Amino acid sequence: MSAPKEIRWGILATGGIALTFTKDLLVDPTTRGVTNVKHTVVAAASSSSVSRASDFLKEVGAPSSAKPYGSYEEFVTDPNIDIVYIATPHSHHYQNARLCLEAGKNVLCEKAFTVNAPQLKELVRIAKEKNLFLMEAVWTRYFPLSIYVRELIQSGKLGAIQRVSADNSHALDPENTMADGKNRMVNPDLAGGALLDLGIYSLTWVFQTLYTTLPPADRKPPSVLSSLKRYAPTGAADELTTILLTFPRPKTGDVHAVATTGIKYASDPVGDKTTAGPACRVHGEKGEIQIFPPLYRPTKTRLILNDGTVDERDWPQPGPGKGSGWVNGFGDSMQAEGEGQGMFWEADEAATALVEGRKEGRFEDLAESITIMEVMDEVRKQAGLRYPEKIETLNFPQPL
Repeated sequence: MSAPKEIRWGILATGGIALTFTKDLLVDPTTRGVTNVKHTVVAAASSSSVSRASDFLKEVGAPSSAKPYGSYEEFVTDPNIDIVYIATPHSHHYQNARLCLEAGKNVLCEKAFTVNAPQLKELVRIAKEKNLFLMEAVWTRYFPLSIYVRELIQSGKLGAIQRVSADNSHALDPENTMADGKNRMVNPDLAGGALLDLGIYSLTWVFQTLYTTLPPADRKPPSVLSSLKRYAPTGAADELTTILLTFPRPKTGDVHAVATTGIKYASDPVGDKTTAGPACRVHGEKGEIQIFPPLYRPTKTRLILNDGTVDERDWPQPGPGKGSGWVNGFGDSMQAEGEGQGMFWEADEAATALVEGRKEGRFEDLAESITIMEVMDEVRKQAGLRYPEKIETLNFPQPL
């Protein structure tokens, strides 16, 4: 067996999501059955100060040789970085990702990829022009649970899929907890609202069950009808959004999906992940598969077939649990449980792509990311919701 390839990561931004991702990154990959790659952190950048980046590197347990930077512009010139993980708010993704790509860096960018589809198309153009890897960090796509659901659908066990419903909503009490309007969930300058931050997970489950499971030649973008309720205190963010998507299926007939998201009510009010029932249901001719909340990090599925078969499975994070016999996407048996939150699977995919010479992810390619961004653009268009021009623009560089 050949030695694992070490991939050298640079972390752009030092907030909470960067902290979780980087701690996951430094968990030994062999604890989850991954032997082809290993990860190290060689640099981190904070836009506020070099000391903040230095403190971040110490907090995550990065090697002492890892270099802190106080500016993103200096950070992207570091020749030791193989790939950059971008952990800024999605309002800043276009500017940050383009900075990295223009500097010749491969990129794993947090969701939502950008504010709008034209921005993402421009990033894809640059990545292809420079022969660089680019992937949206939708960690849910790479969970063993998600792989199981997609393979179940592709096996035909559910028959032809008829409809999907998916809800990712949280009771955030924004008038009290975000009263100053500066929180990223409601701040227009940060592309706030439910749609891009939470709704991306509802759309992820719709797309990965109805779109990703098809051969690429059969994937057709859906038509979109939507209703959006604005968050009254700012008027420029959505507090509740409902999307009806119709996916064309010439052979079996059109398939419907409903994706919902909100910031004032919860998919799982009690918080025990079972009382409220499934947050996603995929209905086929022969039965259905249910996925329980939270949709961004689910840990339970229930398969119900028309013949009376019921198969419930628990998928504790970060592993699928003892005795499941599940094999991960790299062909390795999963460990029962271990360290981390589950963000390392998307990092493993990005690292494997670099080793294999691929320029996009396996479980959500760039064309699909664009299609999802186009859906969210259409939802906002139908509601007349536009963010400030400084974050919608294609201009680069653009001070934010």
